[in-house]
Amino acid sequence: MNVRAAVFRGPRRPLSIETLLLDPPGAGEVLVRMVASGVCHSDLHVVDGEWARPADVAFGHEGAGVIEALGPEVAGLAIGDLVVLAWTAPCAACSVCRRGEPWLCVDPRGSGHRLSPQQVRLRRSDGSPVGAYSGIGTFAERQVVAAKAAIRVDPRTPPGIAALVGCAVTTGVGAVLNTAAVQAGESVVVIGAGGVGLSSIMAAVMSGAHPVVAIDAVPAKLTLAQEAGATHAATPDRAPALVAELTEGGADHVLEAIGLSETVELAIDLTRPGGTSTLVGMTPQGERASIDVYRFVEEGRRLLGSNYGSAVPSRDFPRICDLYLDGRLPLDLLVTERIGLDGLEGALAAMRRRDGARRVVIF
Repeated sequence: MNVRAAVFRGPRRPLSIETLLLDPPGAGEVLVRMVASGVCHSDLHVVDGEWARPADVAFGHEGAGVIEALGPEVAGLAIGDLVVLAWTAPCAACSVCRRGEPWLCVDPRGSGHRLSPQQVRLRRSDGSPVGAYSGIGTFAERQVVAAKAAIRVDPRTPPGIAALVGCAVTTGVGAVLNTAAVQAGESVVVIGAGGVGLSSIMAAVMSGAHPVVAIDAVPAKLTLAQEAGATHAATPDRAPALVAELTEGGADHVLEAIGLSETVELAIDLTRPGGTSTLVGMTPQGERASIDVYRFVEEGRRLLGSNYGSAVPSRDFPRICDLYLDGRLPLDLLVTERIGLDGLEGALAAMRRRDGARRVVIF
């Protein structure tokens, strides 16, 4: 069948909207009609050349869809299911999965951008292959993905919200609940009020943390953070004084959700002795941040990295959708604008301006 898709052609080049041929699903695969896809800051890192990724792939990695066909050897899914697509679906067999850290799986199902000949399902009219970014390529009207990457969720979940659960929401919520394991009554600072940071703020509020402080350089984002439940908000230059005023020696938890060296260093500085700094935002590849090692060791601090919110998609995607439907996570705040595929370049430009939270492609 024919599908329209946004294809990544290489760094610092516009995405190409193309009509491609999509093969039917093979063994262990499903055909998904996409309903929505978020435009993530990770996409911008790739387009702007800050992360090295292969070209000629249907782009996007934060999406949801409805299953239209099942390949052989697929169990637990049915035609008509609403599914959130996971850009890493743990194999459950490697040493990392066996030790209980499936978010670090070394052989996730459907990964590798589906570039190998046996995995290619998208082609141009001349027969040339097109891969699927992160195994799911969500900027396409339809996509064939590994069945283990398609996680069934409550069908009442709105398409745009379901899409964001595929990356930003799970990354932010999981960083609070899974990685940092924030407890009621603990103080939390979140640096960055984009899609991931706002999700972290919502999760901290839901966990009973207090105070919950949002830090961002953009006043409109601080307003959005307070709508998400932050008790206090400040720009980075005001952050040290505000955190000192609200806490005794720093916050119990500081989560960095931007991915800049200077805000990584700020996160560590705002954490109390014995507290935990959790790095969630992704910097350009190769960037480094510095710390005062003596002070870090002397004060018994902890520094954690949070990949995909330390999430297990099959467990966490349905749970997050249920929390949203129960009114405990106000995720509608994340959707700044609904667009079509033709609006992707504008969405990337808005992200460069740090304008809003998330643009969502609605198919």
